[in-house]
Amino acid sequence: MAKSKDTRITIILECNICSNNKQKNFLKSSRYTTQKNRRNTPNRLILKKFCSNCKQHTIYNEIKK
Repeated sequence: MAKSKDTRITIILECNICSNNKQKNFLKSSRYTTQKNRRNTPNRLILKKFCSNCKQHTIYNEIKK
């Protein structure tokens, strides 16, 4: 008995600093993939993770697929 709508969906997180400075220093932004529960967090997810391009912990925002 599978449900028609899955509660857990796969999302993409993108570095806030790298995505804004694409033309200056960074050729491509750092991204993570993770899952979130649609019922518990209906709005966009924001996490603080390590960016390999910036070499520091930065804020990652959920982006559209």
